[in-house]
Amino acid sequence: MSKIVPRSAGRRPTAKFSPPRRPHVLTDSIRIIPPGVSVSNNVTIGILALQGAFAEHQATLQKLSCQKKIVVVLVRTAEELLACDALIIPGGESTTIALLAKLSGLLEPLRTFLQKKPVWGTCAGAILLAQAVENTKKGGQELLGGISVTVARNGWGSQVESFEAPLSIEGLRDPTTPFMGVFIRAPVVLAIHPSTENPLIEIIARLPVNLVPKSQKLMAHDEGDSGPHDSQSIVALRQGRHMLTTFHPELTKDSRFHEYFVGACVLPTLL
Repeated sequence: MSKIVPRSAGRRPTAKFSPPRRPHVLTDSIRIIPPGVSVSNNVTIGILALQGAFAEHQATLQKLSCQKKIVVVLVRTAEELLACDALIIPGGESTTIALLAKLSGLLEPLRTFLQKKPVWGTCAGAILLAQAVENTKKGGQELLGGISVTVARNGWGSQVESFEAPLSIEGLRDPTTPFMGVFIRAPVVLAIHPSTENPLIEIIARLPVNLVPKSQKLMAHDEGDSGPHDSQSIVALRQGRHMLTTFHPELTKDSRFHEYFVGACVLPTLL
């Protein structure tokens, strides 16, 4: 098969595949509370609101039920970030988000936050969480890091080559019902970099080769790769308390990925 994105030479590392752990059971109700208001028994989830689909993430979080009351903070300043127990970095334009974060004095606070608290990046957010990125704009790309992967921007092609695909994911509520992945100028995972110094990489979801649109092409496999386990097929993964999805869960009416992030990544850090 022909390449659609650049890649580094050599074999890509592999990660141990294990079905994602069931998140904590989500019960009770949700409410929105202004930033800075201190209320007991709350979990405060920030959404980086510099550019992109932050409003869609907020709307989805409002649907959730949780063991704790969920406080949603739209994060635009370092002070708002400090109030959060976890953060979502939305889809959008990764270069623009990084530039606005730099201008807002948020780059270093975000990197510090990543060292201590859970962060989930969707599409552009996934690019920002990567250890390295290829196919960048001229001048390069500021990254936050946090997840040991290399990704390529626009790995499936341009806006007109966007597509949707049903994903079977065991770790979600009602796993027999596929989750519809919305891929819009989505990044591709080129390589994973497992290390004994970092948490295990857990693969949550893959895009089956038979679901790749005919207009799209996977890169040629390295020797030793097999179709279902090629790193490019990874569309959702966890490393410790952090998570990335190369698609846009926030652009669907299905809140199960948000439930998973809260239950599996956020609540355990508050115990």
